[in-house]
Amino acid sequence: MVKLLTTGTFAIATAVKHADVDVISAYPIRPYTGVMNALARMIADGEFDAEYIVVDSEHTQFEVAKHAAACGARVFTGSAGIGWAYAHEPIVVTPGCRQPVVAMVGTRALDDPGNFGVEHNDVLAERDMGWMICFPENPQEAYDLTLMAYKIAENPKVLLPIAIACDGNFITHVRFPVDLPEADVAREFLPPTPPPRPSVLHPDKPIILCPHTDYYWGMEFRRQLDEAMRNAREVTREVHKEFNKIFGRGGPPFIEEIATEDAEVVLVGMGGMTMVARAAIREMRKEGIKVGFVKVRRFRPFPDEELREALKKYRAIGVIDNDFSLGAPNHGGILYQEVRSTLYDLEDGPYVINFMAGLGGREITVEYMRKMYDIVLKVAKTGKVEQPVYWIGLRE
Repeated sequence: MVKLLTTGTFAIATAVKHADVDVISAYPIRPYTGVMNALARMIADGEFDAEYIVVDSEHTQFEVAKHAAACGARVFTGSAGIGWAYAHEPIVVTPGCRQPVVAMVGTRALDDPGNFGVEHNDVLAERDMGWMICFPENPQEAYDLTLMAYKIAENPKVLLPIAIACDGNFITHVRFPVDLPEADVAREFLPPTPPPRPSVLHPDKPIILCPHTDYYWGMEFRRQLDEAMRNAREVTREVHKEFNKIFGRGGPPFIEEIATEDAEVVLVGMGGMTMVARAAIREMRKEGIKVGFVKVRRFRPFPDEELREALKKYRAIGVIDNDFSLGAPNHGGILYQEVRSTLYDLEDGPYVINFMAGLGGREITVEYMRKMYDIVLKVAKTGKVEQPVYWIGLRE
């Protein structure tokens, strides 16, 4: 085991190297580009061997990844912001073709207007298309979740693509301590050859993938995707259990409860904001204020069972969205809508308050985090919701 002070992009590149991928398709766009720079150096220095293909656009990039996977290769690609959006066509086709592509998304605003700061809207725009999506808290989790991604995606019960959504700049570029295992230990967990699949392209055994179906089989294909996503839940649990056993870390597969044993209220969020929540919790608990945090580690498949169990005991909770869903119910964010839907059937469920925070890359500070806790504590105490959605850190 080697401990390095390194970035999320380098941590993911190391996981890709340890996965011994066969094909990498690359096209630059900030803030994800660092992972491809690191992989290019690793290949040039002879650290591992892979076909490194520089393409002309993100659309081509994801087409290359999809078709390489269709030939049985283990692949890696990635993008960010409008690059991810530009690749929408191959991105939505990849799950239907049942190709286990692994991609890193350096989450960022969709250039509106000329904004490149961290937001989750880019990756969440594809949340209904059949991609599994996970949000690492830091570079250590970025490595861990990437290595696990291959084992989950390539499982014959799943065969779906997966996106590792790293907060742009905060996780992609900031250095953190990361424990990186030796390659042989990583390969004990993830063998270098993907499991055999019945349907891969080969000149000696020609087949048709994704034929034109229209209404004859279209609905059945969709149902198979739904089954695969359902299967992904159990496979993810098994993979996390194995990872924890080999590496002694990894945590729960879907959500992580932080300081919730005696918490009066909790906030729910994803990604790097969790680190800020940890700092706010330490401060507030020193003052005798019992608060906690529930981190959503995986957004697809959505951890509805786990969240219901974790949140049902509270009178009020807050959900932090580093995204927006214009015109949605209560004008709330995407995670808020998912959490409210998850808790809807509870007989005496908690009040759910939404906080729009960090949009456009604005920093979510400890002060802002404390403000959110104070609002939820007031709702829990009074039982009155003055407004369902708050914009935190907004310049009036």
